Amino acid sequence: MRFVDAAGAERSWTYAELDAAVTRAAAALLAAGAVKGDRIAAYGKNSDAYLIGFLACARAGLVHVPINYNLTGGELDYLIRQSGSTIALADPALADRVSGVDQVIPLRDNEKSLLARCSDGEVPELPVEVSDGDLVQLLYTSGTTSHPKGAMMTHRALLHEYLSCVVALDFTEDDDPLHAMPLYHSAQMHVFLLPHLMIGSTNRLVEAPDPGDVLRRVENERIGAFFAAPTVWVALANHADFAARDLSSLRKAYYGASIMPGPVLQRLRDSLPELGFYNCFGQSEIAPLATVLRPEEHRDRPDSAGRPVLFVEAKVVDETGAEVPPGEPGEIVYRSPQLCEGYWDKPEETAEAFRDGWFHSGDLVRRDEEGYYYVVDRIKDVINTGGVLVASREVEDALYAHPAVAEVAVVAVPDPKWVEAVAAVVVAKADVTEDELVAHARRSLAGFKVPKRIRFVDDLPRNSSGKLLKRVLREQFAAD
Repeated sequence: MRFVDAAGAERSWTYAELDAAVTRAAAALLAAGAVKGDRIAAYGKNSDAYLIGFLACARAGLVHVPINYNLTGGELDYLIRQSGSTIALADPALADRVSGVDQVIPLRDNEKSLLARCSDGEVPELPVEVSDGDLVQLLYTSGTTSHPKGAMMTHRALLHEYLSCVVALDFTEDDDPLHAMPLYHSAQMHVFLLPHLMIGSTNRLVEAPDPGDVLRRVENERIGAFFAAPTVWVALANHADFAARDLSSLRKAYYGASIMPGPVLQRLRDSLPELGFYNCFGQSEIAPLATVLRPEEHRDRPDSAGRPVLFVEAKVVDETGAEVPPGEPGEIVYRSPQLCEGYWDKPEETAEAFRDGWFHSGDLVRRDEEGYYYVVDRIKDVINTGGVLVASREVEDALYAHPAVAEVAVVAVPDPKWVEAVAAVVVAKADVTEDELVAHARRSLAGFKVPKRIRFVDDLPRNSSGKLLKRVLREQFAAD
């Protein structure tokens, strides 16, 4: 594995070296006072040290708690307090933000860091036994609508996840993947980096998915596989170097973590016709991969999320829990050994999510006769305007088809006549007016789906996983 930091400094690890480093790091955590079952917060950007920290927790019987490095103040304190973390592994530049733990151990960049402690020396025997049913991570949900909940992941669940990923995503040891999305997010860590480590790939890890840097590395390092959230793929497609770089080495392109706009996907496929695209759909609680649409399936079903992966069983149900016929919308529910054990210290939320032997996802989908799933929307993002339901994604895809639209998010806003009105927030890449976008939308949408209001902004609010924070947009519109 090779890690490249923001300054361009590189470190490389053989698998034997990485294995020894993980054991040394596990011993260092135990020597610092951690005991089996303790929660260890991880608060840092992508690095080899961050990866070693997770693997060390797993080997020592500790519970890793990844935290978004952009969180500060009350949001950060909430996750540390709610998880009961006793130790925090933090980047030195972020360490002064952390409070409420017994000690903060630097991840890297100084002589007292976890990286320094694990890089050389004797490889000790660890005085702890770990079983497959032990917790290994509290994987917090994104918190786009409420306080995050800690999904309790076991070793068994993650190993089932890794096997599902290898099979569904066609991973091989010669993929030459580049890992750039945040490791605190389950998609990058558990769908791509860990499964590729499991099968012996040569992995390249960078701190952040800078579009220009990613395109340069694909060309210069002959990268063969790359995963990114749709927002990053949008940025890559819009980058000045996209058409100039030689991207012919790239064989597998993965997207997920949020919905890919249909027009953007079509532009990417038209520009890179030899590249195989995989749509990865799921959520934190299922580790997170649930369904995949493979490259050969994109031709006939480009808007589908695919079919369930190896260890996942799914169905679509109505409000009563009854399965709906093919073609009818409903909530997708899951049964799987990949699922979490519930939410940490939240018994009521656990009982609400796990009902009648199934996990209720909160995603509104439909399933066709061949077993392919299509995401309609998050249930909480469906707009009820005048008693008629409108999927925000359908309106977004219509607006994305306009050449002046770079990004768009559609939300419900309060309306005295319709109760909820369809509103669009647009990032433009060329001059365009509200009237022009409304007229464009009318050409492909029924009248009740056309936005009643359009607001232009410079950027859309997101968490650093790339997910749009629609609740922020709803709050901003409501305050107008």
